[in-house]
Amino acid sequence: MTPTATASANTNIALIKYWGKADESLRIPTTSSLSLTLDATRTTTTVSFDGGADGADAVSVDGARLAGTALGRVTRFLDLVRARSGVTAPATVTSTSTVPLAAGLASSAAGFAALAAAASRAAGMDLDDRALSRLARRGSGSAARSVFGPLVLWNAGTDDATSYAEPVTCRTDLAMVVLVLCAGHKPVPSTVAMRRTVDTSPLYPAWVEASGRDLGAALEAVRDGDLEGLGQVVEANALGMHASMIAARPAVVYWLPRTLQALQAVRDLREAGLPAWATIDAGPNVKVLTRGSSAEQVAAALRERLTDADVWVRYPGGGVRVEGARP
Repeated sequence: MTPTATASANTNIALIKYWGKADESLRIPTTSSLSLTLDATRTTTTVSFDGGADGADAVSVDGARLAGTALGRVTRFLDLVRARSGVTAPATVTSTSTVPLAAGLASSAAGFAALAAAASRAAGMDLDDRALSRLARRGSGSAARSVFGPLVLWNAGTDDATSYAEPVTCRTDLAMVVLVLCAGHKPVPSTVAMRRTVDTSPLYPAWVEASGRDLGAALEAVRDGDLEGLGQVVEANALGMHASMIAARPAVVYWLPRTLQALQAVRDLREAGLPAWATIDAGPNVKVLTRGSSAEQVAAALRERLTDADVWVRYPGGGVRVEGARP
């Protein structure tokens, strides 16, 4: 019988950002980060070490066969699994996603977390959650966090053994309102944009230093149940990251005019007394941290102000789930 496994993982949205690598080959980040895993955003992936197609890995995402750079990235990850497990056969990988790909909505985090879980299980590897997080990190840095939910700390570490994610206790009623302003592919891939920011932005070292302080403040706010304190540092951290990107040479600018409109709308809601703080990842889309009990009200207010946006409400979600396996 062909070794096969199916697993799924949700996306996560970084509250304190990951942007830049200290070690690109191992995907060791320059800073630790904090994220919220979202429900109803699962990517489901099946891996079968069945010989693939024509003696090579065959990978399809939402019915489309991958080729070129995208296929190479998955194959390199499967090579890592094969090297560690002793499995030698090429694989067939099929994946379906519920979020737009490459639009700054953490599709790669969910994708590689699901791939890590499915591939390792199909290959007969018995990994605990920390080891799975470390493995997922090798495919996409933020995938280390999607192994867990709902609130997750990724310890930057200094090497493969010490760079992993772990859950953080959170009793605060959190939710995320997602504003999809553009579902298209981003103009500059995250890996390229990170490298350019690290190498050329005069503001990047200051953001790294500030991010360490931001993480401490965010964790303190979580411990204290201080949503306003958490929201303030989340928004500031994201804006600082984008400032460093815009200062790169050439500039990395993901924002669209609608991004600025969304940021102003969030400020307007906050001034009106609603709990709403914006965060933006590598793309034009805006996510709004809010209280769970206020999420639908915040979403309705944003729909009124941003009539062309697709507005979702997402609550905290769980981590990786292995849904089927056979030896």
